[in-house]
Amino acid sequence: MPGWTIGLIWAGIIALLFFLVIVPVFVIPLILYNILLVRSSKKKWTRKCSDTKDQEQIEMFAQGQKWLGNYSSRKESVHIVSEGFNLYGEYFDFGFDKAAIIIAGRSEGCTYSCYFSDPYRAAGYNVLVIDNRSHGLSDGKFNNVGFKEWPDIINWAKFLHQEKACKSIVCHGICIGSAAALYAFTSADCPEYMNALVADGMFSRFRDIFENHLKKRHHAKFPTSNIVMLLISIASGRNAFKDGPVNYIGKMKKPVLFIYSREDKFSPPDMGQKMYDLCQAPKKLVWFEHGVHSHVRINAPEKYDQTIISFLKENVDE
Repeated sequence: MPGWTIGLIWAGIIALLFFLVIVPVFVIPLILYNILLVRSSKKKWTRKCSDTKDQEQIEMFAQGQKWLGNYSSRKESVHIVSEGFNLYGEYFDFGFDKAAIIIAGRSEGCTYSCYFSDPYRAAGYNVLVIDNRSHGLSDGKFNNVGFKEWPDIINWAKFLHQEKACKSIVCHGICIGSAAALYAFTSADCPEYMNALVADGMFSRFRDIFENHLKKRHHAKFPTSNIVMLLISIASGRNAFKDGPVNYIGKMKKPVLFIYSREDKFSPPDMGQKMYDLCQAPKKLVWFEHGVHSHVRINAPEKYDQTIISFLKENVDE
C-alpha cells in the first residue's frame, strides 16, 4: 500500500478521534453553560412555571399565583435601573414600615417568589418579589451566580427605603438568591437598614453545587466543571473556581437564618453545617427532614413559616 494512502488513513483516524473524543469534551460544557446560565431569548426564564414536569414545582408556582391573586389589591408593579439594567418586580404594601425582598434562584421569576412571601406578611412586613437580572421582565443575558447581581439587591433596598419609606429590610434568598444577598450584605455599600438574611439552601461555592449536580447525573467533573467555571469567571470577572459564599459568610454582621433539608443533594447537610459554623454573626440553623433543593417549604409549610416569623421576632423586631 502506498505511503500516501497509509497517511490518509491515519489522518482520517485522527480526525475521527478528534470529533468523537476531543470535540465533545469541550462542546458539551459549552452547551451546558448556555443551557444553565445564558438567557438566549426573553422566552427563557420568564414569570411562568420553570418546570412543568415536577409536581412540587407546579404546586409551589400555583400557590404563588394564588397568593398574588389574593393580595392583588395591595400590588404595585415597580421598576428600578441598576448598573444600566432595567429591573422589574411586584411590591405588596400591607401598610407596614418594614419590607422583605424575596430573591429566587436560577430560572425563577417574581411570580414564583410569591410562594415564599406569606410568613413575612404575617410577621408585619411588606413584600417585594423581583425578577432577577436576566429573568422575567428584567434586562440581562447572563446568570452570574450572584457575582454581578448583588448590587441589584442593594439598589432594590434603597428603592424600598427612599421611595416606600421602609425603615427595615430583610432578604430571603433561595440558592443563588441567598448568595447574591450575602454578597450585598458583606459589601461596603450595604446600607445599615438591611437588617437580616434568611438563606434557604445557601451553597458554599457554585462550583461545589454544580459538581454535586454532575455527580447526581453520573457525569464526570473533569473537564466539564473546569470549563464551566472558566466561562463563569470570564463573564463575571470573579474566580468561580475558588470564590463563593464560603469566602464571605465569616464577614457577615447581620443575623442569618440558615434553612437546610437533610435530603438536599446539592447543598447537602455537611455544606450547610460548614456555612453555619463559619458565620460569626447572630445566627440560627434549622434542619428540615424532607425536601429536595429549594423545595423545603412545600414539605413542611407550617414549620418553615413559623421558623421565619420566630427568627424575625427574636433577632430583628425585638
